[in-house]
Amino acid sequence: MTIDFVIRNARLQGRQGITDIAFEDGVIAGIADNRARTFVCDAPERDAKGQFLCRGLVETHLHLDKAGIIGRCTLCTGTLAEAVAETSRAKAGFTQADVYARAADVVEQAIVNGTNRLRTFVEIDGRAGFRSFEAIKQLRDDYRALIDIEICAFAQEGLTNDPGTLEMLDAALRSGADLVGGCPYTDPDPQAHIAAIFDLAERHGVPVDFHLDFDLDPEGSNLPTVIAETLRRGYQGRVSVGHVTKLSALPPEAFAVTAGRIADAGIAVTVLPATDLFLTGRAATHLVPRGVTPAHRLAGFGVLTTISTNNVLNPFTPFGDVSLLRMANLYANVAQLGTEQALAGVFDMITVNAERLLGLDALPPAIGDPATLVLLSAPSAAQAIAGPATATAAWKNGRQSFERPPTQLFRTLPTD
Repeated sequence: MTIDFVIRNARLQGRQGITDIAFEDGVIAGIADNRARTFVCDAPERDAKGQFLCRGLVETHLHLDKAGIIGRCTLCTGTLAEAVAETSRAKAGFTQADVYARAADVVEQAIVNGTNRLRTFVEIDGRAGFRSFEAIKQLRDDYRALIDIEICAFAQEGLTNDPGTLEMLDAALRSGADLVGGCPYTDPDPQAHIAAIFDLAERHGVPVDFHLDFDLDPEGSNLPTVIAETLRRGYQGRVSVGHVTKLSALPPEAFAVTAGRIADAGIAVTVLPATDLFLTGRAATHLVPRGVTPAHRLAGFGVLTTISTNNVLNPFTPFGDVSLLRMANLYANVAQLGTEQALAGVFDMITVNAERLLGLDALPPAIGDPATLVLLSAPSAAQAIAGPATATAAWKNGRQSFERPPTQLFRTLPTD
C-alpha cells in the first residue's frame, strides 16, 4: 500500500471508536482502529481530534437559478402566490451570466458547509428560456472537482397553461438534464400536468420530482394521482415529492393511511423547513400552524425522507446560508425531537437517506470507496444536529476541497 494521506483520530460514520483512514490514489485504501497505529508512513496526515467524519451532506431540493434575487422582488403578503408571481417577473430578466454568478455563490457556500452533492431544479419555460439551464450546466462542469450537481428540468408555472414548456423540457432532457420535475398546484389541470411529466420521464428513462400539495388544506391533494401514476408505470423508487405540507394537516389516522400508501409506492418525500414555515399558515391570527410535514413520522412508516434547503434569499425564502446542518437543526426543533436516536435519524435525512434518493448505495465509508469525506465539529451524528456543528474540512476523491480554520479566542486584552 502506497499511502498518500492519513486522517487520524476520527469518529467515522458507521463505525465505533476512534479510527484512522488512509487515502491512496483518490480512494480509501485502509480503515483501522486508531490504537493499532496501522498506517505507519511518511505521508501527510491530519489529526481529526475526535471529530465526526462522514461521506458528506446532500441537498435533494435546491433552486440555484433563482437564489439571491430578493433585492429584485417586492414582498407584501409573504404568500406562495406572491412568491411565484414575483419570481416569474424577475426571471424574465435573468441572463446566463447573472444566473451563473448567483448560483456559484450558493454552491461555494454549500461546499464549505459540508455539502458535496446536490440536486437543483432549473426552471425552463418561455420566460426563462434556456438561459438558466445553460448557466447551471456550465456551473456543474466548472465545480465538478468539488461537488456533484444533478439538474432537474423543472416546470414551475404549469404545463397545460404554458404552451411550449413541455417541448422545452424535452429538449433539456436531450441536452444534459438528469431528470424532470413538475408543479401541479400551479396548473389548472394538475392531473394532466402529472401525466405529462411522467410521460417525459418514461421517454427519457429518468426519475421525476414534483413540488406537491403546498398548502394546509387536507382536501384537494394531488398526491393520490402521483401515487397512482407511479404504480401504474412501475416507477417505484424513482419518484420524489417536495413540500407536501398538506400531510402536516392530517389527523393521525388519515396520516397513517397516506404514509402507508406513499411507502408502498416507493415515493421519497423531501421536507423544506425554512420555506414551509415562512409561506404556510399566513391566514392564522393565533396558534399559527408550523406547516412542516413530519418527516420522522413518515420514516416510521417506511417512507424514505430527506430534509433540504429549497431556496436562498428569494421570495420563497428571504434568508438562508445553504447550511444543511442548520436546516436539519431547525427541523429537529420544529418537530420537537431531542433524543440521541431521533437526532441521529434527522442526520440520516441529510446524508444516507439523501444519497438513496439520488440513487446511490449510501453505505458507510469502506475500503475501495472514493476518498470523499467531510469532517464535522462534533463527535457524533446526533450532536452534529444538536449543535449544529460546522464542517471543518472536506475531501473529494482524495483531494481536499476546503479548510475552515479553527476559531481563535483572545481571552486577554492587548496591553499598551
